[in-house]
This record gives sequence, structure tokens and C-alpha cells, in this order.
Amino acid sequence: MLKSVQIDTKHFFEEAYLTSTISEERKKMLHEIAAFISEKIAQNEPVNLNYICTHNSRRSQLAQVWSSYATAFFNLPTIRSFSGGTSATSFNRNTVKTLQEAGFNFQILEFSHQNPVYLITYKNCKKPIVGYSKRYDCQKNDKPFIAITTCAKAAQNCPFIVDAVKRFHLPFNDPEKFDSNSQMLENYLKINTQIAGEIYTVFKQIKSSF
Repeated sequence: MLKSVQIDTKHFFEEAYLTSTISEERKKMLHEIAAFISEKIAQNEPVNLNYICTHNSRRSQLAQVWSSYATAFFNLPTIRSFSGGTSATSFNRNTVKTLQEAGFNFQILEFSHQNPVYLITYKNCKKPIVGYSKRYDCQKNDKPFIAITTCAKAAQNCPFIVDAVKRFHLPFNDPEKFDSNSQMLENYLKINTQIAGEIYTVFKQIKSSF
């Protein structure tokens, strides 16, 4: 098992929301996402969220993990969260580290030098998250889904996503550019915190709709 720092994920998630600074334009985007999901739930339709970036290595993985966590946190079991890329690479090691700093535990479920499969848990976790890099149209990703692109390249490279009932563009800064930087982990944590705070914002609105 990969070593994880003993941090309370619940506290991290709540603090990310309370300390988040979100522009009015971005709040509008988050509101639209939440409103559409709420509408689907009200209509008893399946809600599969598919977070998409180029390599399914960093931003989309962070979004899937926090979205999965938010489902349990807000008790919204009809929402299922997935992620994918326009190509598959690996669940980046620095992404693993920054999630460990938020209290998530990683266990290798299937060993691979190129693309290991992780079982991701947290305190009082009832449904572990399976994390690995894959394409957005992988058979493991339930369909139809709501597509949420988290980087500009994914939005450009996927002008049309066949199985998407709706598509939203919610870009985040790419932490990869900090991989050779002395402040790497600090910058990963900053983006991790932003994603956690914005996911909290979306799910809080969904919960308040019912």
C-alpha cells in the first residue's frame, strides 16, 4: 500500500469550499452544471458524470475522486462519477501524492509499470473509488453521461462526444507545468484544493434542490 498522510478528508473538503475564491463567471458555470444534474435527478434519469482531459492523468482524476467523495458526503447515491482522456497514459504519481495530502489512501489493485490500477479509500469510506488512466469512452464508464471537460485541449480534440447527453467546459490550470518546479507539491495542492472547493459548490447546490 502506498503511504498516506493521516489527514481528515472531510475537513479538507469543507475547508476547500470555505476558503475558495470563485469568480462570478465561474459561479455561473458551476450553477449551470448543478442545475442540469438536479433536473436529471428530479426526472429519475441516470446521472453519470464523466470528467475529461487529454491524458486522464491529473485534472480529470482529481475531479472524479472529489466528485465520488461528494456523492457520499452529500448522500446523493444516484450520481456516479467517472473520468477519461482523449488517450490513456497513467494516474500521475504527483496526483496520487496531492490526494494523499487530502487524506485519501491508495492501494495498488492491479500492478503495472505503465498504468497501475488503484483502489482509493478515505475515512469511513463505504464504496472505494477505482482509479486508473483510460479513454473517456472506455466501457467501464457508464453511458449515457454528462461530459465535463477540464482542459482546453480536451474541449478542442472532442468537438463531438457521442454518448454525452450534455457537455460542460470547466477548465483548470494544468499542474503538469509544475512537475520540475521546486514548488511542485504546493502547486498541485493548490489545484487540488480548487477542484475540491468547486465540486463542493456544485454538489451543495444539487443537495439544496431536494
